[in-house]
Amino acid sequence: MRSVLVWTVRLCAVAGWVATAVACTWLLGATAMARPWHGPLVWGAVAVGCAVVRVVALWVLRDEPRDALARSGGWTKLRTGAVWLLVAFASGSFFVALLTSPNSGEKLDSLRDAGAEVGTATVMERLSVRKELDDEGAVQGYVSRMVVSVADGADGADGVERLTVRGAYTYKKPREGTRVDVLWARSAPDLGGYVNESKDLTTLAAGRWAAFQDDELGDASLMAFVVIGLFGAVLGPVFTLVNDADDLQEMAWSAPAQTVFAVLAAAVYWGWRPLLLGQQPGLAEMLLAAGSFLLVLLVYLFMAAFRLR
Repeated sequence: MRSVLVWTVRLCAVAGWVATAVACTWLLGATAMARPWHGPLVWGAVAVGCAVVRVVALWVLRDEPRDALARSGGWTKLRTGAVWLLVAFASGSFFVALLTSPNSGEKLDSLRDAGAEVGTATVMERLSVRKELDDEGAVQGYVSRMVVSVADGADGADGVERLTVRGAYTYKKPREGTRVDVLWARSAPDLGGYVNESKDLTTLAAGRWAAFQDDELGDASLMAFVVIGLFGAVLGPVFTLVNDADDLQEMAWSAPAQTVFAVLAAAVYWGWRPLLLGQQPGLAEMLLAAGSFLLVLLVYLFMAAFRLR
């Protein structure tokens, strides 16, 4: 029985690591796809399930002698380094997904379900407009509500459709006659259109996995991912090398410590679940999802620093 529990702990650790890596890889490029995002949803559930099963097995083994669970110092440090690599990757993935998720998620999903395509439209009427300012008060762009016309057919042979576009983002103030790219569905013009000059509309229309899209937010998300990844990659070796191998091994087989990590995984998954399904999250879920990239880093930092005391 004891041998079965020990191998359950080990296999769940490996399976959970792989499942988390796959879920976060999905999440990196899922924002270009229509929701629900089943990939990260399923793999995230597998990762949480592995964490919970592992913790249960560890609590059953809590009275076992630690000498029987010992491993070489090199393997222990290598395993800890792999965990920190995953922590950095997961944190970066969460931040990128939050940064690149479109504000009009439900609108985009409806357009894609109806067969979205990208067309060139002409502004017929501007109903309202407001400036988007950066932190220094400089104008970044304009958010407008407008009516546009787009050709319904090749060379406009089938006539012209008038679409209402809400929340259109453009770098210059739109005027009557201004031409803009619009995402719309020929089969459902009543859905209106989607205009956002900071995004790659062709990628959004395709609805395929695409990480670091070729647009303004894609460049920013790549830089943020690299910065967060480097931060975690630096901390990993520091805490792996500074901590004694015996302390690292003790934490890996500590039921209370691993319970903290399992609760963290379950909380992050619970916070992200509505967003993955395309549902409206509650306040607590929204806060957890928004702070997940920082929460993961802080919890692992705290637990690693605690071992140095």
